[in-house]
Amino acid sequence: MVDSFADILARLPAYVETVRRLDDILLTNLVMVAEVPSPTFGEQHRVQWVLDRFNEYRLEHCSTDEGGNGLGILPGRTGERNILVVAHLDTPVDENLDHTVAIEPGLISGVGLADNSLGVAALVTLPLVLSALGIELNSNLVLMGSTRALGRGDLGGTRFFLNHTDLQIDTGLCLEGVRLGRLSYASIGMLRGVIHYRLPDEYDWTRFGAGGAIVSMNDIVTRILEIPLPRRPRTAVVFNSIEGGGPGSKVPTHAELQLEVRSDSGDIVNDLQRRITNIATEVASFAGGEATFEVIARRRPGGLQFSHPLPERARDILTALDLPPRISPSTAELSAFVDREIPALRVGLTSAEDLDDDHEQLEIDPIAIGMTQVVALLQAIDQGYCRYE
Repeated sequence: MVDSFADILARLPAYVETVRRLDDILLTNLVMVAEVPSPTFGEQHRVQWVLDRFNEYRLEHCSTDEGGNGLGILPGRTGERNILVVAHLDTPVDENLDHTVAIEPGLISGVGLADNSLGVAALVTLPLVLSALGIELNSNLVLMGSTRALGRGDLGGTRFFLNHTDLQIDTGLCLEGVRLGRLSYASIGMLRGVIHYRLPDEYDWTRFGAGGAIVSMNDIVTRILEIPLPRRPRTAVVFNSIEGGGPGSKVPTHAELQLEVRSDSGDIVNDLQRRITNIATEVASFAGGEATFEVIARRRPGGLQFSHPLPERARDILTALDLPPRISPSTAELSAFVDREIPALRVGLTSAEDLDDDHEQLEIDPIAIGMTQVVALLQAIDQGYCRYE
C-alpha cells in the first residue's frame, strides 16, 4: 500500500530494478507473440496465444467476446472499480512476410514489434510484474488484447467491448510498443478514406480530356491541395498512397487514392469530406469516369484537458523517470475511450530504430522503464490520485 503519490514516485528506481529482472520473461513473450502473424481481421491465432498466457498466469474469466477480443481479469482487493488495459493484436504486416525475431546485444528485431507485438507482450506479462513488486490493486484489472484496430478495422474490437460490456470501466490505459515517453490523452478528428476512380470499359479515348485514370487522379490531388486549410483549428490532409494502371502499354482505367483528413474540429473534418467528394465527382464527370469516396475509418475529437489529474500524474511519472513527455494527440484505441467519455491514456514502452524498415529494431534496456511507467500509472489510478477531488 502506498501512502501518497509522492510515495509512488519515490519507489520508481526500485521498481525499475525489480522489473529488469523479468526482462527474460517479457522478451520470451515478445518473441513468441511476434512470430504469430496477425493481420487485421486475421488475429485469431494471436488471440488464442493471449488466452493461453492469461490462463497460465491464473487470471479469471479468460475468454473471448463476440468482438473477438481476448480478455482476462486480475481481481482487485475490493473490486469497486475496473481499469481496462488494452493492446491491439493486429499488425500492419503482411502475414506472408518472415516473422522470425532476432535478439542481439541491446536490440530485438523483427516485423510488427513496435505496432504492436511489444504492447501485447507487456499486456500479458503485467500480472507477473505486479506480483514481483508485491502490488495488489484495489481495482479489478481488465486486460484485453483487442482485434480489428488498424485500417479498415476502425478500432472494431475496442469499440465492441466498450459498447457491450457489463463492466463499468473507470479508466483506460492503451499500450503501444513505441515510443517511450509518448503520452496521448486526447484524440483529434480524423477521417480515413479511399477515392476509387474508374473509367468504363467502353470509354471513348478520342474525347477531349481523355488521359487515363492516373491523369484524372492527379487532377483530383491537385484540386484537393488547393483547398484552403485553417491554421487554427489545426488541420491537414495527408495522402497515404496512390495506385493505378499496370504494366505494358495498356491505358489505365482505374486508380485509388488513400488519404486522411485530420483536424481538431469535427465540423472541419465533415466539411472537407464534402469538398473532397465533390472534387472527385466533378473531375470524374468531366473526364467521363466514375469516382466514389469510401470512408474506412473515422475519429471524433475530444478527450482530457492538459490540466486533468490523469495526464498530469502521467507527466509527473515520466519526469521522475528522467523521460521528457512526448505529448501528442492520438487516433488509435484512445479514440474509442473518448467516444464513451472514459478517461484514458496511450503510452509507449521503449525506443526504436529503423521503424520504416521491414525489420524494426527495438531497444531492450528501456523496456523496464516503460513497464515501470505502466505500473506507477496503475497505482496512481487505483489510489484515486488521477481523479478530480
